[in-house]
This record gives sequence, C-alpha cells and structure tokens, in this order.
Amino acid sequence: MENVNKIPVVSKQVLLPFILITSLFALWGFANDITNPMVSAFKKILELNNTQASWVQMAFYGGYFTMAFPAAMFIKKYTYKKGILLGLILYATGALLFYPAAAYEAFGFFLAALYILTFGLAFLETTANPFVLSMGHEETATRRLNLAQAFNPIGALTGLFVAQTFILGSLQSDDVDAQGNVIYDTLSESAKTAVRVSDLMVVRNPYVILGLFVLFMFVLIAIVKMPEKKEAEGGSVADALKRLSRSKKFVEGVIAQMFYVGAQIMCWTYIYQYAETLGIDNRSAVTYAYWALILFLIGRWIGTYLLKFISSGKLLMYFAIGAMAFTFGAIFIQGMTGLYSLVGISLCMSLMFPTIYGIALEGVGEDAKFGAAFLVMAIVGGAIMPVLQGAILDFGGSGYADIEILGVPEVNFSFILPLSCFLVVAVYGFRTFKIHNK
Repeated sequence: MENVNKIPVVSKQVLLPFILITSLFALWGFANDITNPMVSAFKKILELNNTQASWVQMAFYGGYFTMAFPAAMFIKKYTYKKGILLGLILYATGALLFYPAAAYEAFGFFLAALYILTFGLAFLETTANPFVLSMGHEETATRRLNLAQAFNPIGALTGLFVAQTFILGSLQSDDVDAQGNVIYDTLSESAKTAVRVSDLMVVRNPYVILGLFVLFMFVLIAIVKMPEKKEAEGGSVADALKRLSRSKKFVEGVIAQMFYVGAQIMCWTYIYQYAETLGIDNRSAVTYAYWALILFLIGRWIGTYLLKFISSGKLLMYFAIGAMAFTFGAIFIQGMTGLYSLVGISLCMSLMFPTIYGIALEGVGEDAKFGAAFLVMAIVGGAIMPVLQGAILDFGGSGYADIEILGVPEVNFSFILPLSCFLVVAVYGFRTFKIHNK
C-alpha cells in the first residue's frame, strides 16, 4: 500500500495532456445540463405539445446510441487522440448549427444540431475515460479517473447557470402579466413572430459560443503532444460480442443502465414542468435543479464511502428502493412536498450509473472496450423515456395539469415511468448480489 501511495496519480510528463483531457469531462457535463431546460423552452417558443418538445431529449440522447459503437471501433483502429479530435469536431459542428437553425426557425433543424452535437459527446465519453486510465500506472488508474470525473459536475453546474441566466431569464415567451397569464399566448401572429425570432436568438447564442470554445479546445489538443495510446489488437468484434452476450450480468447491466438513464433524464427534464404547476417559472425552477445536482454529488460521496462496507449490488438495490420511495412521494404528494421529493430522487440516483457500469464490465477482460460502448449506447434510455412521459402529459392537452389520473395531476402521474425504471434497477441490484455474487 505504501508503494502505491508513492506512485503519482498524474506524473509531470503527462500533466498538461491530463488537464486538457480532464476539461472534456466538464464540457460534456455542460452540454447535458444546458439542454435539459430546453424541452420547456422550445415548447413555449415554438408552441409545441409536450410530446413534440420531448424530442429534444430524443435527439440529444439518440446521438449517444448512434455513435457509441462506431466510436469504440474508431479508437480500436486509431489513437485516443484522434478519437477525441473527431469528437470535438462533431461537438463543435452541432453547436454551431444552432446559428442557421435559429435563422430558419425550424425545430427539426435544432434537433439535427443536437443529434450531431451528441455524436461528438459519444466519441468523447467513449474515448476520454480509457485515455485517462492509460495516463499512468495501473495501480493509480481508478484514482486518476475519479479525479477527472470530479470535473463533470462543474460543467453541469455551469450549464445550469448559463441556462438560467442567459436563456430562461431572457425569454419573452415566458413573460406573464399581473394575473399570471402568459402574455405570449395573447399576442397577434406578427407580435408572436417578433418574440419567436428574439427568443430563438437567445437560445442560439450560448450554443454558438460553446461551439467556438470547443473549436479552441480542438486546436489546443491538436498541437499538444499526447501520450500515443492505442487500443491493443484483440480478437474479432464478432467473437467479443458473442462473449459479451453470454454474460448475463453484462446483458442485464446494459438493460438496467438504459432504464436508469431514462429515469434520470425524466426527473431532471420534467422538474421544470412539475414546478410550473406550482406557480414556479422556469428560471426559478432552475434553483431546484441546482439542489437536485448538489444532492446528486452528496449521494455520490456517500455511496462511494458505503461501498467500503456494503457490496455494490446490495447498495445499488438500496439506493434504487430509496429512489422509488422519493418518486412515490413526487407522484402522490402534491404541493411543495412533492417537488422536494422529486429533488430528493437525485440523492439516490447518484450511485447508479457508475455502479451499474462497474458491475456489468467486471470480468469481461479485453472485451471491456466494446462492453463500455454498449453501456454508452444504453444512454438511449434518455431519448426514449422522456418522449413517453411527454405523451402522458399530453393526455389532457398541452398543459401539465389538464386532467387528473388516480387523483393527481397528469404531471405527477407521469412519474410512474421513473418509478418503473427504478424498479428495474432495484431488481438488477438484487440479482447482482444474490445470483451474480457481487
């Protein structure tokens, strides 16, 4: 143990490359959390129904599903650095496409831009994690990755801040009169057009600036000498896929990850709609999103500590049961207590992604790079589930509380979907420590 402690987590020789690659963790955290409030923003600006607006998440997380496996194939053939550079180009391209999308006032154009942007994120996430692991001794690899991952929440919090300060706080389509009625709904078509043009520019600008910054990062990483790491050549892809498919723990892990990500994105996307039914505007609702993220971080620290004493599968089950309890409160307890319950879910979600990731990949050996790609592809749950929740919200109309289901507003009832997702995660945790012995 003493010898391990003497080994530097990051040596001086790779300090600059490590800092640059670590900054990417913040970059994809920023993209994730600036985009969640856009579901509500686009709904109001372009007068969409809830299902249509939820396609923001379909496009965003669908990009992960599309590109994760090609990214794994790319870094198998080329170097990590080339994979990251390609990811940055795709990221910047998607962000910069917000400029023509705003000019055309086309929702489909915005969706295409987000889809391409997340092609880049899929490359970055699939490449940066193993690259960081490779930047030093194997004994310190986990600590090195944890250090890099610590910067992801910084990007996430920054994304929320930008969304609140520079987008949601400046949207004219969200203005209300003294009686609390949305002014945008009462305007003439010509006046609405003027507001729409202005608001789409408000949405556009942070993404364009982000795209330019990503290009700057591309140049920096391109000119800095990086450790030349390349995935070791192994057997055929077909053989790897066959081996992975025979691992029940892995297959079940991919399924659990898909449902977990779906639950996370639903809880973090529709917190704005939930708050709006309580008379809280979108800009103010970001405060609750902040607290959700803070609880998420606290839960991560608590969970990491508890893993010293409790098996990963059992702790995953406990956290999933806790998430189910909070979700039950968000559904059936109305008012601010229900909103607090919705915020509290994040405390329990914190442990799930990395724990499922680790359990699923344990023991897969050289197939881990393809296994990791499938776990990134499982992020598609974040594309599918919000659309289904949006469809529930549209049962009674385009509002969030048009009808009651089981005695609660439809927005409350819609969280039956995250509840079901957490049940799947709980079952995976149970099977892990009871059957897979972990």
